[in-house]
Amino acid sequence: MNVQCDVYKSDSKEGVYLYVDHDTGLEKVPQELLDQFKQPELALSFTLDGVRTLAKEDPVVVLNNLESQGYHLQLPPVQRFIAEPPPSESPLEPK
Repeated sequence: MNVQCDVYKSDSKEGVYLYVDHDTGLEKVPQELLDQFKQPELALSFTLDGVRTLAKEDPVVVLNNLESQGYHLQLPPVQRFIAEPPPSESPLEPK
């Protein structure tokens, strides 16, 4: 299955992207989600199929979401911070 896909970026939330079918545009996206985007800005248009590699998303998942709900929402990656143990609990110090 090939879909002409438009990707919109949020002007209010960094790293948030909305994938939609070019033919239907934003009409299937819930208004509450569009309100979060404020002014969606077209970032990219391309033909999506199940074998195309995407930088941060699984193309099959994107295609399934476009078919089932009319859009796919890409959120920024979760940043994980590894906390240093307190000095008294350092694993290198003998107890």
